[in-house]
Amino acid sequence: MKATSLTPLQRLKIPPYWLLAIAAGLVAIYMTLSWKAGDEAQLGMSVLFWLAVGSLLWGKRHELNLDSEVLPSIVGALVIGFVLWYSASISGLRLTNENVQRLAPLLRLLPFISAVGVALLASGFKGFKQYWQEVTILFFLGGPATIASFIPDISPITAIFSAFMLHYMGFQVYLYDKVFINLPDGGVKVYHGCSGMEAMTYVLGLSVICLIMFPIARRKQYFVPLIALVVGFVVNSFRVALMAVLANAQNMEAFKYWHEGEGSLVFGMISVMVFGVFYWLLLRLEDTSSPETEEA
Repeated sequence: MKATSLTPLQRLKIPPYWLLAIAAGLVAIYMTLSWKAGDEAQLGMSVLFWLAVGSLLWGKRHELNLDSEVLPSIVGALVIGFVLWYSASISGLRLTNENVQRLAPLLRLLPFISAVGVALLASGFKGFKQYWQEVTILFFLGGPATIASFIPDISPITAIFSAFMLHYMGFQVYLYDKVFINLPDGGVKVYHGCSGMEAMTYVLGLSVICLIMFPIARRKQYFVPLIALVVGFVVNSFRVALMAVLANAQNMEAFKYWHEGEGSLVFGMISVMVFGVFYWLLLRLEDTSSPETEEA
């Protein structure tokens, strides 16, 4: 008979189905909070990001090392505990526009924080690098928008660019106080929410998904996020220009549709489609430029 002793640093192995249940519960909590907050754009993008993460994990499910240690497991449990505490503390709030704006930065980081906690619980510090792709994707789900909330407002830049486009389309337009786009019979004020920053962060996140799941040559990777930001900005500027034209035409029903209704989401979809076509063409170019094996 051989005597054994338990040490504080012994390795732990949590059954995969428990990890899956924890992860699924955290996803459900986040989606519910986003739905209650009325953050429809974030909710729709979240589905795409979660599908990307699920696809990556499924592809390497047989290669994952699920051994952890006591210390990282405790840290992971504390991180998950924080997510549950924060979710419970805001679930009972009346999510007014003011509350949503106040909670949005941290709320959008919950997927990233949850991923860090589950990864530590599953594989510890040493095995954390197995999940760098998934953790990176989930950071870009909410991280850029959170960072953007602390940088200067780009509304004046959006207003200038939209007015520039209207001018070259033949409209009699002038800019007032940097954010007012005026036409002869009406105009709009470009607020922070219409600046395009949110659209830019969404397309930036999409570019990260594409680069991870459909990698291209390293020399081409660096400008892809820049193109994503440009696409989000330009498409949103077209939306602002359209709303200025509708305001000038006194078509308030159409203005409300494109500003607050489903039309506001349409331009987000257009941004995603434009970037998707760009990246698809980039992949095609990658395939055609790759050297082919010569037959003997």
